[in-house]
Amino acid sequence: MNIYKNIFAQDGEEENDEQMIPIFTEIEIKNDDESVKVPTDGLPILTLRNMVMFPTIALPVTVGRSKSLRLIKEANSKKKLIGVVCQMDESIEEPEEKDLFRVGVIAEILRVIELPDKTTTVILQGKRRFELEEITSTEPYFKGTVRLLDEISPADDDKEFEALTATVKEMTLKYMHLQNEIPREAMMLIKNMVHPKFLIHFICSNLPISLEEKQALLEMNDLKERAYQLIRILSRETQLEEIKSDIQTKAREDLSQQQKEYFLQQQIKTIQEELGGTSNDNEINEFRIKAAKKKWPEAAAETFEKELKKLERTHPQSPDYSMQLNYLQTFIGLPWGEFTKDHFNIKSAQKLLDKEHFGMEKVKERILEHLAVLQLKGDMKSPIICLYGPPGVGKTSLGKSIAAALKRKYVRMSLGGLHDEAEIRGHRRTYIGAMPGRIIQGIQKAGSSNPVFVLDEVDKLGKDYKGDPSAALLEVLDPEQNNAFHDNFLDVDYDLSKVLFIATANNIGDIPRPLLDRMEMIEISGYILEEKMEIARKHLIPKEIANHGLKKDQIKLPKPTIEALIDGYTRESGVRELDKKIAKVMRKVAIKVLNSEIGDGTIYPAELPDYLGMVEYTRDKYQTNEYAGVVTGLAWTAVGGEILFVESSLSKGKGGKLTLTGNLGDVMKESAILALEYIKAHADKLNIKESAFENWNVHVHVPEGAIPKDGPSAGITMATSLVSSFTQRKVKSNLAMTGEITLRGLVLPVGGIKEKILAAKRSGIKEIILCKENEKDIKDINQIYLEGLTFHFVKDIKEVLKIALLDEKVEDALTIE
Repeated sequence: MNIYKNIFAQDGEEENDEQMIPIFTEIEIKNDDESVKVPTDGLPILTLRNMVMFPTIALPVTVGRSKSLRLIKEANSKKKLIGVVCQMDESIEEPEEKDLFRVGVIAEILRVIELPDKTTTVILQGKRRFELEEITSTEPYFKGTVRLLDEISPADDDKEFEALTATVKEMTLKYMHLQNEIPREAMMLIKNMVHPKFLIHFICSNLPISLEEKQALLEMNDLKERAYQLIRILSRETQLEEIKSDIQTKAREDLSQQQKEYFLQQQIKTIQEELGGTSNDNEINEFRIKAAKKKWPEAAAETFEKELKKLERTHPQSPDYSMQLNYLQTFIGLPWGEFTKDHFNIKSAQKLLDKEHFGMEKVKERILEHLAVLQLKGDMKSPIICLYGPPGVGKTSLGKSIAAALKRKYVRMSLGGLHDEAEIRGHRRTYIGAMPGRIIQGIQKAGSSNPVFVLDEVDKLGKDYKGDPSAALLEVLDPEQNNAFHDNFLDVDYDLSKVLFIATANNIGDIPRPLLDRMEMIEISGYILEEKMEIARKHLIPKEIANHGLKKDQIKLPKPTIEALIDGYTRESGVRELDKKIAKVMRKVAIKVLNSEIGDGTIYPAELPDYLGMVEYTRDKYQTNEYAGVVTGLAWTAVGGEILFVESSLSKGKGGKLTLTGNLGDVMKESAILALEYIKAHADKLNIKESAFENWNVHVHVPEGAIPKDGPSAGITMATSLVSSFTQRKVKSNLAMTGEITLRGLVLPVGGIKEKILAAKRSGIKEIILCKENEKDIKDINQIYLEGLTFHFVKDIKEVLKIALLDEKVEDALTIE
């Protein structure tokens, strides 16, 4: 007896108890026995798990159930026929009547085989179909009453049936050919089968189709109808196999390097799983562990879970994988709902500010007020602080001190030259190399949702075709909006309402108006000489000694030396340049220490050129009033206040031509023209003959220097200079002035008063003329800045001239007629 197991290579079939193993045997084929007799006391019923038996087919069945073993032994010993039915659900261990199909096959036991592994295999051959009417007994095994079913068989000369049989055989062979795993001998057996009924039942029994379809075939009474249905099933299965074959062929043809790498990665993945999991799985698990600890909003949690599932579906070799991984790392790295505890102690903050910053009493007072309000109010819905003033005065370091006083994390972001809106809001993830904006990056870096966030150089924002960053900053700095800040990369609202934003700027005139409205401006002015000396002595010199590896006893800078260094080698409102010069001195000292050339370490003012070279600046000192038309003015610049000299002279010529030199801006040119027109209109009151304007040309010059010569501040200076030239009267000594005039002669207020006062003090000025409306600005200035100065507050140019011009004329005065 030759046996070919699994003739159709049925994947997933298990040899369970009472499972019929699909094989072909060369047992003699017998026709249905029409004389089959059913016992009156009931037919023994054998239940099979997952195979349907057909008439004429001999198949082996492994028997395992105790009831089934007893049935087989008794039936075999008494040479009785048995009924074989299939149970609907193969997982049921002890089936009942309701669990059995109603149509089965009466079978004869051909042989019982006891195998060495103590299992029993019985070979059964189907005889005739029956319908189970009722189970009459369940012990010791099933018995039931059955009704034999007749089968309609075609005539021997039925050509249609012959064609059907040939088609079944042909399609079966084609199907088997597509199944590469089927042995060649099995195909030969199918070819050699000549009995039509046996062929059809053999294929029905072995074809790998569902149990329900096999049972439906068994229940058909017409053999020809069964053949037709079998052809339909074979056609379907063949098409499926062809499709699978085509897919496999195309897959082999399209196999690229990336796919090869994929298969290799899968192998690596399998190995890594054996070793404890793949790196990708570890990353995803790590994400889930971190996510479980996050205190984020529900919307953020939903977005994260959705994006994490997307990462799981993405192949690690895909370019999208790294982008998705980067997004999730950014998302999980943000401090959602994580805050540092504020340390609101006003006295402690006062000590810290006094320790790290000398002077600036008004600024410190305002910052402490701000912190007090925050403590009482408990939230950040207050105007954003903007510290403005010249470079090097400590705006950025003040922000760092505030962070230290509150015990908050500190983040600094420079806005200088920034002109791309995406730098604030981030890039959309559709772009290659997309990344979050610098606001979100700063929050991630801080590791806290309530840091002190310094926005440096807010006045130097640019804009171009990439957008307007200042407009994007509106959402960041608006307390009513920043609780739901939307970053394009993150694509989820993030709460910035607890962040303490501090902006810095040099010139508030360059800050866009909508942005300016959202900030509270705090001015930080420049330092006077005395303040710079204290800053150098208490902060800069100790810092640079430590930075250069020196000891305190190796260098000594007395106060006169520090004063000479500040006065001769720096020209600024802040102390940044001063710090550089001190560092340069330290480097020279370091060389001397290594060469053992240092004495007691004291550096005297006369020795400074040996360390810093020749004196770089000779301060614009007040010049004598021996010349007519020379008037000292005061100007504001980005690096603090400066004095400037307005010079005017007259020369013989017809037409009274006005010449302006000194690279003047448009505003100062207009001031000169305005001043001359006022003098012409009031010539008789100023004791100037009208013919002077026709016979004398006027030349107004502002020396080049390093001062940008524009802005509304030199009107009264121009007018005083021109009147002095036309009258040849001396200007009061040690006097400076600032202010604009109208065509009617009214004096208008100007800004930058503190910086201008400091410039006046540095230059030896004793008296200053200001607009009456600028008197309120003087009251806000610390008295230390005002010592040694006399102020004259005026409303009209007549008052200016009365104060500034002496009755005494200069030597060698011209006769102006």
